[in-house]
Amino acid sequence: MIALSLAEIATITGGDLHPVDPDTADTVVNGVVDTDSRKMTHGGIFVAKPGAETDGHRFVGAAVENGAALALVEHLVDDAVSQIVVPDVVDALAALASAVVARVRAGGMLKIVGITGSNGKTTTKNFLARILESAGETVAPIDSYNNEVGAPVTMLRVTENTRFLVSEFGAAGPGSIARLAGLVEPDLAVILMVGMAHAGGFGGIKETAKAKAELITASRPGGVAVLNIDDPRVAAMRETAERRGMTVMGFGQGADADVRASDIHVEASGTRATITADGETQTLHLKVLGAHHVGNALAAITAAGVLGVPLADAIARLESVEVAERWRMQPMGNDSVRIINDAYNASPDSMAAALRTLAQITGPDERTVAVLGAMSELGENAGEEHDRIGLLAVRLNIRRIVVVGPEARRLYLAAVGEGSWDSEAVHLPDQDAAYEYLRTELREGDRVLVKSSNSVGLRHLGDRLGELFS
Repeated sequence: MIALSLAEIATITGGDLHPVDPDTADTVVNGVVDTDSRKMTHGGIFVAKPGAETDGHRFVGAAVENGAALALVEHLVDDAVSQIVVPDVVDALAALASAVVARVRAGGMLKIVGITGSNGKTTTKNFLARILESAGETVAPIDSYNNEVGAPVTMLRVTENTRFLVSEFGAAGPGSIARLAGLVEPDLAVILMVGMAHAGGFGGIKETAKAKAELITASRPGGVAVLNIDDPRVAAMRETAERRGMTVMGFGQGADADVRASDIHVEASGTRATITADGETQTLHLKVLGAHHVGNALAAITAAGVLGVPLADAIARLESVEVAERWRMQPMGNDSVRIINDAYNASPDSMAAALRTLAQITGPDERTVAVLGAMSELGENAGEEHDRIGLLAVRLNIRRIVVVGPEARRLYLAAVGEGSWDSEAVHLPDQDAAYEYLRTELREGDRVLVKSSNSVGLRHLGDRLGELFS
């Protein structure tokens, strides 16, 4: 974070400063800002966020021990540290992030990219950050820091030397993307896709599309909208962008895409595609598995091009990416038994894409095994979408379908109903049962996909299998 005095922070957040002693109001801090006391360093700012299971105010002392010089609190605590008391620490964190980014932006060098979409946000963020790092100091979220806390915490990592801020925006509900993106008004709005992920929380896919479009209306007028023109719902956002005086750059496989992919081939070693932009053509070989990641790469290449990075440089940087993110199409195991741990999250779209990738990378003498858990936050569509994935798995000729957990039982029943019986499909109650089954079932030549929503936790099963066959 840039250097600010305690008094300045109190003014920005609208809080009451209670310095640890009268002479510290002018103390300047520029350390880490976080809600996790364990992440504090010397001069850090600890945000004492109340939570459903615990209260951050209990950890002010631990934050001080780790170097915190200031605590943002909602009530005074009995610890020897300067404190700013505010009505809501999350609102204060947002105000601080907005003010800090505005000050850095006033220097004229900082460009801000906002990314949203039902799937692919984190991978695209990582791709774009890898490209931009070669062009200047880049700040991007750690993991999936894309909510009301993670997004401002990321924003507060900018310094006077930061050239690019890449922000990932998740949608907790209608208006949430507008609030988060509105803190910084991105210069570029990147919208990847509108799918069924979280549709249950929005009341349907039309409302999900409206939520994603909030990134455009919260971006700077006259900026650039980078849109996936292969997704009709995203392509339809062109009109909204143009009303705001924004330039629209389309990416996709269609002939009218400004940045286009063709000749896509998925192999066990990665994904190949031909990329065309501004009349120039280059071959891309991603080490990341899956045709769906070509779209994420296109989004990153398009955004980077707007920011002045040549196509050849962008592709070279992308080809250095080994894994998009932990638990996202992460290769594990060995050459005999290959595990693909893609269980950080799941939606109908990403589940289907992962199953197709499994089928594509498995040779004729190898066996496909899909270990599948429930997809969460689908609302009234949950049953139908689990049915659809069960049917798809059978139609892709997945040889072993291992369904884990009671919430995914309908997926198993759909697979059996489609013709996957005689132990081709099994339903197991939990991860431990699945591990014991797979420990003896898996054999040389197996290619194994582990996929579920984050809340189901199958990523840990994937780790166990990866270690077993390492």
